[in-house]
Amino acid sequence: MDLFEQDTPASNAPEYTVSEISGAVKAAIEGEFGHVRIRGEVGRVSQPRSGHLYLDLKDDRAVISGIIWKGRAEALAQRPEEGMEVIATGKLTTFPGQSKYQIIIEDIVPAGAGALMAMLEKRKAALQAEGLFDPAHKRPLPFLPEIIGVVTSPSGAVIRDILHRLRDRFPRKVLVWPVAVQGARCAPEVAAAIRGFNAMTPGGALPRPDLIIVARGGGSLEDLWGFNEEIVARAAFDSRIPLISAVGHETDTTLIDFVSDRRAPTPTAAAEIAVPVRLDLFATLDNQGARMRRAVNQTLGLRQQRVRDLGRVLPQPEALLAGPRQRLDHLDQRLPAALQAAAAKKRVKLADAALRPGVLHRAIGEQRRRLNTLAARLDPALRRRLGDAGQKLANQRLTPPDLSRARERLDARMQRLMDRATRDQDQRRARLDALDRLRETLGYRETLKRGYAVVRADGAVVTTTKAVSNATSVEIEFADGRVTV
Repeated sequence: MDLFEQDTPASNAPEYTVSEISGAVKAAIEGEFGHVRIRGEVGRVSQPRSGHLYLDLKDDRAVISGIIWKGRAEALAQRPEEGMEVIATGKLTTFPGQSKYQIIIEDIVPAGAGALMAMLEKRKAALQAEGLFDPAHKRPLPFLPEIIGVVTSPSGAVIRDILHRLRDRFPRKVLVWPVAVQGARCAPEVAAAIRGFNAMTPGGALPRPDLIIVARGGGSLEDLWGFNEEIVARAAFDSRIPLISAVGHETDTTLIDFVSDRRAPTPTAAAEIAVPVRLDLFATLDNQGARMRRAVNQTLGLRQQRVRDLGRVLPQPEALLAGPRQRLDHLDQRLPAALQAAAAKKRVKLADAALRPGVLHRAIGEQRRRLNTLAARLDPALRRRLGDAGQKLANQRLTPPDLSRARERLDARMQRLMDRATRDQDQRRARLDALDRLRETLGYRETLKRGYAVVRADGAVVTTTKAVSNATSVEIEFADGRVTV
């Protein structure tokens, strides 16, 4: 008999489906454990596109899965990070699809200030490794900003202290960007304010500030935690406008203090750093003006004394002209006698060289013999030049008319050669002119005439705003000249 054909022994134990068992376990766990608080270390953290936050809570012997729904995750004051010790409050339940139990977290907070400090040190080390704290990235503050942007709460005492201090030292235009300085909305609003100030147009209807102050009064570590968030630190690092951080009191330190271009111990001190004292500037200007006047008067006095001393040493104009005037008079007296003597010498030489007929005949004969010699040399030269035509004329004597015609033909050929050389030269000149015009058209100066400009930072051409922000001097070349900024 086949094994499967045997009768199954009867049993009184009830039969359950998988769903029934899972439901029973779920009801038992949820009935036994209502709201619980669990202390543990955050393990794996993930957030898919749904927005829900999944994490693990663990200790040295066990792990429990946790989930924070999207709406609750967005309202958390501190986002849990891996390695952070926390206390989670929620309700235990099961997930039948994977046969596991988990906690639906309604609230999660760091387990004391030590956990926050550990997370802060970890985040600080990561940002420092990326170079966000490097002093090379810090921009110098403007000496006297026209417009100052303040990121703070509009209802606190901080903004009043800053405005009062600016009014006492040097009144400036102030743009206030109201933000929450505590709680879950603090970090995103502060980061948005910094980016918003940078997005403004310089000289527009609402002009971009020349300096930003991020300020808040003192408080506990939890109160100041929004300024330790990574999005705030990165927004401060990316700011193209110089930024002063004035968060908390002198002993309080947040991540934005390390990233900002300048840290102020208090908001009032930030206003003092932002602008100089107007009365001190007036006093300095008066002092510098007095020193400049004294220096100018002293320099003029010394130069006048020097001119007077040199004037006493210089000879009189009459004494300088006396010698040349005397030599001129002496030469004027000798000139008529010298002219008469030279004319007499020429006259004697001309009289000794009288032109006699015999002398003229001999000179003419010598010239005739010279011309005959040259004519004899010219005849074979013409035969070689004329080629075939010269070969035909070799057997007959060249008469003067023949020489004339041969010379005319030679002149005509020479003229054609010269015309051809002139045309070639003109063509090459025209081509050179065309190439020169093409060079001018393709050159960058023609581009400048169409409204463009060349920017040089420290003598080198730059194409990015970062290179310009790190430069000590900027030169802009237009079509009609250069401007140094």
